[in-house]
Amino acid sequence: MTSKYFRQLRQLQNSLRVQRRATELGKGLEHKADGERLRELGLFRLEKRRLRGDLITLYNYLKGGCREVGSVSSPRVGQHWNRLPREAIESPSLEVFKRRLDEVLRDMV
Repeated sequence: MTSKYFRQLRQLQNSLRVQRRATELGKGLEHKADGERLRELGLFRLEKRRLRGDLITLYNYLKGGCREVGSVSSPRVGQHWNRLPREAIESPSLEVFKRRLDEVLRDMV
């Protein structure tokens, strides 16, 4: 079990390193903090991107777009889903849901 944990930790650290290096490539962004660079590029931190993906998968599952919900059935995702505004949950299409979800995630600390 510990080797699985350390493997996941190493993967997370590698992902964060790649994210940091990629955002430093933007002109004038190399001396800014990670959060500022991501905000200026219109991107989310890794944790929010994972949550976004999980919520999109759950939306698809609930709307009949996919058969398996997989890891999205965790209580963490359910808690975030239950906090989403009604307008987001009742979005008529996946694209509208993504747009509304991004607005919510941008305001999330």
